[in-house]
Amino acid sequence: MLIVKPVEDKAKQEEFCKICGAAYDIDALTYAAYEDETLLGICQFLLCTGYAMIKDLKSVPDVRDFEAMFILARGTLNFVDLCGIHFAKCEKDAGDLTLIHAVGFAENADGVLEMDLTDAFTGHCGGCKA
Repeated sequence: MLIVKPVEDKAKQEEFCKICGAAYDIDALTYAAYEDETLLGICQFLLCTGYAMIKDLKSVPDVRDFEAMFILARGTLNFVDLCGIHFAKCEKDAGDLTLIHAVGFAENADGVLEMDLTDAFTGHCGGCKA
């Protein structure tokens, strides 16, 4: 079963970053994806004033699970949105660009990967009207 949850222990975060080839950032928050108990990948990010910055969206070497990484990224962005931050940016070297674009990031005129999270998680039809 796919599990996506925050990494609350900084020592674990550092270990997972090392496994996934990401530079550990003590100030960053991290979500991880697991298949049962097996680590698949991480999403390391910062909550900044007015936006979130995705620093890393990286899988464990030799793990090729696009769907799990997509769900990990979207779950992370949903958390960001629930925190009241409705805009995100992504480092160009955060991970696979095909995945980053599939998640919803696009380059602006300055070449910055960004995404407006406003209503991104309320459903394609505007949510339930009941």
